[in-house]
Amino acid sequence: MYMRRQVDLFSLQIPAKEDQRGYPVADMEPVTQTGKLVHITVTDGYDLKGFKGDSPVTFIRAEFNQVVLGDSSKIMVSPEGTAKYNFTSSFEYSLEGGVTLDDIAHKPAFLTVTEVLPKEKKQKEEKTSILGQAVVDLLPLLEGESSFEISVPLHPVQGSPLETPRPGVKQCSLDVKVSVAEPLLTSAQVLGGNLLKVTLEAAYSVPESFIPAGPQQNYMVGMQVPSVGEKDYTILFKNGNLKVGGEKEPVPRPKKWPIANILALGANNIPDEFIVGGPYEEEEGELNHPEDREFRNQAECMKKRIVWDLESRCYLDPSAVVSFQKRIADCRFWPVEITRVPLVAVPKGKAAKIEKTEEETPLSFHGVAYVNMVPLLYPGVKRIRGAFHVYPYIDSAVFEKTKCLLSLFRDTGHHNMIHNNKGGINSPLSKTVAKNVKEDKTVKEKDIDGKPRPTDMQAPSIRSQSSDTPLEGEAPVTHNPEGQQYLEAGTYIVLEIELDKALVPKRMPEELAERVKEMIPPRPPLTRRRGGAQKAVSDYHLQIKNISKAILDEYHRMFGKQVAKLEHDIDSETLEEQKCQLNYELNCSGKYFAFKEQLKHAVVKIVREKYLRTASFESQEELQTFISELYVFLVDQMHVALNQAMPDDIQGPIPTIQSTSEQLRLFAFEAEVNENYGMASVYYEERLVREPHNLEHWLDYGAFCLLIEDNIKAQECFRKALSLNESHINSLLLCGVLAVLLENYEQAEIFFEDATCLEPTNVIAWTLLGLYYEIQNNDIRMEMAFHEAFKQLQARALQTPATKQKSTGTVSGIMENVEEKGKMESSVGPWGTGNNTNNESSSTAVKAEASAGRSGDGGRRFSPASSMERSFFFHQYSLGPAATLSVLDAFVEESSKLQSESREPITIKQSLDPIIGPNTSNMVLKDSTLNKKEASKCQDSLAFLHPPPSSVSPAHATIFMETIRFLMKVNAVQYVHRVLAHELLCPQGGPSCEYYLVLAQTHLLKKDFAKTEECLQQAEHMDYLNPNVWGLKGHLYFLSGNHAEAKACYERTVSFVVDATEMHFIFLRLGLIYLEEKEYEKAKKTYMQACKRSPSCLTWLGVGIACYRLEELTEAEDALSEANALNNYNAEVWAYLALVCLKAGRQLEAEQAYKYTLKLKLRDEILLAEIHTVQEMVGFGNPSF
Repeated sequence: MYMRRQVDLFSLQIPAKEDQRGYPVADMEPVTQTGKLVHITVTDGYDLKGFKGDSPVTFIRAEFNQVVLGDSSKIMVSPEGTAKYNFTSSFEYSLEGGVTLDDIAHKPAFLTVTEVLPKEKKQKEEKTSILGQAVVDLLPLLEGESSFEISVPLHPVQGSPLETPRPGVKQCSLDVKVSVAEPLLTSAQVLGGNLLKVTLEAAYSVPESFIPAGPQQNYMVGMQVPSVGEKDYTILFKNGNLKVGGEKEPVPRPKKWPIANILALGANNIPDEFIVGGPYEEEEGELNHPEDREFRNQAECMKKRIVWDLESRCYLDPSAVVSFQKRIADCRFWPVEITRVPLVAVPKGKAAKIEKTEEETPLSFHGVAYVNMVPLLYPGVKRIRGAFHVYPYIDSAVFEKTKCLLSLFRDTGHHNMIHNNKGGINSPLSKTVAKNVKEDKTVKEKDIDGKPRPTDMQAPSIRSQSSDTPLEGEAPVTHNPEGQQYLEAGTYIVLEIELDKALVPKRMPEELAERVKEMIPPRPPLTRRRGGAQKAVSDYHLQIKNISKAILDEYHRMFGKQVAKLEHDIDSETLEEQKCQLNYELNCSGKYFAFKEQLKHAVVKIVREKYLRTASFESQEELQTFISELYVFLVDQMHVALNQAMPDDIQGPIPTIQSTSEQLRLFAFEAEVNENYGMASVYYEERLVREPHNLEHWLDYGAFCLLIEDNIKAQECFRKALSLNESHINSLLLCGVLAVLLENYEQAEIFFEDATCLEPTNVIAWTLLGLYYEIQNNDIRMEMAFHEAFKQLQARALQTPATKQKSTGTVSGIMENVEEKGKMESSVGPWGTGNNTNNESSSTAVKAEASAGRSGDGGRRFSPASSMERSFFFHQYSLGPAATLSVLDAFVEESSKLQSESREPITIKQSLDPIIGPNTSNMVLKDSTLNKKEASKCQDSLAFLHPPPSSVSPAHATIFMETIRFLMKVNAVQYVHRVLAHELLCPQGGPSCEYYLVLAQTHLLKKDFAKTEECLQQAEHMDYLNPNVWGLKGHLYFLSGNHAEAKACYERTVSFVVDATEMHFIFLRLGLIYLEEKEYEKAKKTYMQACKRSPSCLTWLGVGIACYRLEELTEAEDALSEANALNNYNAEVWAYLALVCLKAGRQLEAEQAYKYTLKLKLRDEILLAEIHTVQEMVGFGNPSF
């Protein structure tokens, strides 16, 4: 039964008198000036019934905080089951002591309905029997409300007649009103305060030595929460229920009050609070990785567990919220202790029952879990829930991770906590108030054994957390054999910590969108002018057409019949006579004058708009000159208008081949690679002119501007794309990248945050946001962003169908990849769906090894370094901007040096598909290949760069490599080096083949051939079957002038079953080398392959040159004509067309082609000399001689 004994914590008394209405009230001391009375009024009861019938006599007893507030009058229940109680009880809340806000937060008020049984003969006192108990949650009082009404269910006690409710009724209920004269919290406290809820669900996979039989045990879990001053709130969970495995705990299941001895079973449950569980991957704990799923399923279904399902609440006032935030920032991990205390049987009189003793009981199985509280400092995060490993409580380990020197159970007296029946929280504001205690007490009370009281021990506990030196007199624990059993069994606790409001508010998506609009206002299209030179000429054309139609109508009226008779036999004399008659008729009728006036306005507009003449002429000579010029222009435009009016008599325009947007993108990319940036800019601008509202064109042009380091123009392009679609993620990300490069950090944060709000599953957006926070030295938010990116990448990997992974190793899967890449190589932009130009490699053998490593979960679950490393990683390895390049270069140099000194080459295991995905662990070192000196040297070089990875290395890409691919596609090389450094240090990443390929590309862009070669050597050692390695190596040798080595690399790349990502330029450069070495058949074949994949002017030119050298003039002309149609500004195409026409004997075409060759300024002097030689040989082709 719930404890009803009076305690000195309260100044409330059991009622001994009645008020004016006859209702019993609590007899209490005068309310203090700072005190506030909380009134609890029970108005009505519904669907009640008793042991002795349907109209019992009942009364209600109100209890709060283990104190009886009062009993109501005895009321008879009506036959319908209703009762009018109108019973009011109250208690005092005071800042000076007594009931605290924490008591109101986590302790409910209990309303017990008791039936008064009729007196029997010779019975002196009335007998009573408890019917049920209702629970009133007082939490709304801490939300700023001064009163609230609620209908609470009345939970029956065991054996009560209320267990079988009346027909048609689900459950009995009470109407309750809670009120206070003025709100308990001020508006400042409501806005600045917070409510902390801690839910302890269960401890799973507990040691086998925990058995339900034998002496009963009290399983306890506790933690401390910072408050104001030097004391902490202590949150304690007691009386865990040890269960044998066999089935999983049901979800959802209700949360329970952390209070013992509640009468009704249903009253244990907190109203509307449930444990709902959720996917492991969405948790914030330590066992939320895919490799943990099997172990957790087994532990939560088959193994022993201790179940609490308790929720404790704690109110944090504004100053405590500040202290709470500061403690999280100072100590990332908080200790949550677990222990077991035996319950001892103490005989009392004739009966004996299990009760907790007053003497200190032995502490056993003392363990600790480290809860990472940092996520609560992430913007908008209010809740963390997860599974946390339980480790043996060892002082040095606890201090290292939490900076806490004292144990909650061992050093503050766990026996006192066992006897604390006030609930789950020991509040520092709960001071003992007794009438006979003097306020000026100077000597601290001590226990019988001379130890300070637990409340006195709390102050040095908190002070020690900020001190790096242990306190004097402490005996640190260095060995804990019982706690070691937690580690051996793989024990973990599932804990949830929730706040009512986020500690760090998050910007709303609407606010971010509004800020983006402010930075990039929508630009409406400019209205077209109705005037202007073009409009003036168009009006002139229209008037000419109207006048010509009128003259023709007049001619038909005068001579139509004559013309019909003669048909086509009209001679010149007849026509001249008709002309004279027509002129006479027009002049006599006034129509000629009318036509002049009709044209006059159009001519005046041409003079003003086209020739910009609005003032009078200074001389007659200037006037005559202008009139002559104007007359010529008007006559020419008249002919243009007449030709348009009678199109049947003129030849139609020559049809032109219109290049598609994809072709223009390919031509621009060819010009980029050949460093012809002017021509590339022309192609990009041509795309924008054709489709000015296509944001992908703007993004491509912006990426080109980044390549030529024109950051201002790149920013304009990206913002223009964003103005076209404010929800386009890539545009937002690129605007953020440019803002960082231009040091507009406030704008960058808005762009990145808006991207994460619009697409919360975007890995690249979260990673770029984390990189931004790293630049701002905001380690907590950096960790938050990287953690979210990793979680999204993990979730995406789990959603990928297993069949897709299996098909990549089959012949059909490989052929499908080849066909997809062969469809259109020109889609090289970063915005299309087919633009997967990643330098990726995968290893099936290593994947198998990684999956095999996951099966051995002993090292994973029980290694403290392994489990904590993932949590510490992002915080430890944030890089400064100056350290990035030095880290990369130092690693490459050291790795190259070690490989050159090793006795045997590195053994590699590769798959058939080297471009499917990166492999972070595809370098397998044989222990026998390195001697001890070399091994130690390798360890020293990697110690500060690459922390020991967790025992499971995922085979998929890391968040940093995904971001690197995105940045490389948009030429943001300045940003790539920072991300590469993170990839090098990432536990899931490290130096991979793709890593070295990207690093080599960045050096190649800077023409640093030496460093490029070093990186490619590393990539070749790690994955010599990767075609991208050999393709990039060929580019290196080609650009450095070593065409022989380039040819060998290109030929090796082409011979692979799987193509490299950029086969277009490999074919172009290999064909060029064949032409230089006069291997024309090979050149023709190579260029034809390029034409099939992605035809361009350069590919057809190569075919044409090869056919010309093979004396295949017809095929050469066809290929060169195709090249000229794609780009008629290429001087080399005109030159070879001239050669073909010369040898074919077509003089006029040869001279035209030669003219354009000179006009476009052919730079190849050898080719020009060859043309001159052929011209002299055939005797024509050069009009100059």
